[in-house]
Amino acid sequence: MTIEEVIKSTVKMDNAKKVILNIMYTQNVILDHFNELIKPYDLSGEQYNVLRILRGQKGNPANMCVIQERMLAKTSNTTRLVDKLLLKEYVTRNVCPDNRRKIEVSITQKGLDVLKELDPKVDAHEHAFASNISPEELELLNQLLEKYRTQEN
Repeated sequence: MTIEEVIKSTVKMDNAKKVILNIMYTQNVILDHFNELIKPYDLSGEQYNVLRILRGQKGNPANMCVIQERMLAKTSNTTRLVDKLLLKEYVTRNVCPDNRRKIEVSITQKGLDVLKELDPKVDAHEHAFASNISPEELELLNQLLEKYRTQEN
């Protein structure tokens, strides 16, 4: 289905506008499916992202700045996300012994376990969306999106 059909537009659009609308609509479709996938685990996409970042630390704690800079959604309130994960016992939060103003966050075994359970489901989700296009097209799509995202001022 074309983007014009999706939004029921009768107005001719230039390709620059169509690309933006396609990206935004596709993001919403992907997020809707992803949110349904993680809903039974009482996680938001941002909380899931924090858990993945902490797992990537391989046992080392991360401070709030490290988590924030690695987040996909840069506008996320990292402190609030960590607080919610703390209540679910998916993370621990401690004051850094060397710098008392720095808070260190680590993933718990319970957090690792929930990610381990989600991993195959998330992989299936990602592969389902990629199933309509070839590996070469996937590579090209990644290259084009990365190029598209890089704006010259």
